[in-house]
Amino acid sequence: MKNRTEVTQFILLGLTDVPELQIPLFIMFTLICLITLIGNSGMIVLILRDSRLHTPMYFFLGNLSVVDMCYSSAVTPAVTCGFILEEKVISYNACAAQMFFFVAFVTVENYLLASMAYDRYAAVRKPLHYTTTMTTGVCAGLAIGSYIWGFLSAAILIGDTFSLFFCESNVIHHFFCDIPAVMALSCSDRHVSELVLIYVASFNIFFAILVILISYIFIFVTVLKMHSSAGYQKALSTCASHLTAVSIFYGTVIFMYLQPSSNHSMDTDKVSSVFYTMLIPMLNPLVYSLRNKEVKSAFMKIVLEAKLSLGL
Repeated sequence: MKNRTEVTQFILLGLTDVPELQIPLFIMFTLICLITLIGNSGMIVLILRDSRLHTPMYFFLGNLSVVDMCYSSAVTPAVTCGFILEEKVISYNACAAQMFFFVAFVTVENYLLASMAYDRYAAVRKPLHYTTTMTTGVCAGLAIGSYIWGFLSAAILIGDTFSLFFCESNVIHHFFCDIPAVMALSCSDRHVSELVLIYVASFNIFFAILVILISYIFIFVTVLKMHSSAGYQKALSTCASHLTAVSIFYGTVIFMYLQPSSNHSMDTDKVSSVFYTMLIPMLNPLVYSLRNKEVKSAFMKIVLEAKLSLGL
């Protein structure tokens, strides 16, 4: 315990130490942060205000927007401020808190994506029974279960990570307190901790992917049996946005967390981390809105109401 308490703060190296890039990156990440907040909060407002969007699909999409804002806010503002601060110092407790909330909300998103796949399965596979299958209780249960398991997984992983001794270097070769980067600083045997990380992350990722794959296998089988081209197009359009989000999210997460520590390159990890910590939360509202007529219609309705209220 004495050795562990010797490290009271960590120093984050950030994305780059090139002075000429600090201001451009500060501007870029500030814009990313603003677009993420505006896009996701806008999606939440649209879903709450338009009664046509009070369906299971948009219930999960609204929760996805909340989660995107939360886990992006755990990282992006601190990273953005780091570009204009000379020393990127984070306290021991702040590092643990950042890691906890980031891991918790990323895990929640993982299970929300699986829940959305099941929702699409119910809508395409058995459209006549959709309202009786995806009841309010079922939707609430899936969402609450995602949050509970997300925070429980985070508690396990962060407790495991910070049970290690940190008594040597306190320089994190990353732009935020990510688990592999912090584990790399430990001066104690971290073999068991790395196994816990791999097992918990593998279970969460592959269980969700299994649900998604099974759901889409049934969806594609149903689509292939459709004789109506209109029904075929509608089924594919409702799934395209979700498949896009799933591909980006799981591609980067699997690359980051399900490889041995000996294969980790911190510079490569930084680039991959930018995608799922900042770009995915920014892109998700765009992906779901640009390909969705109902969202576009709800947005135009609010714009018209605003114009009428202003007398334009």
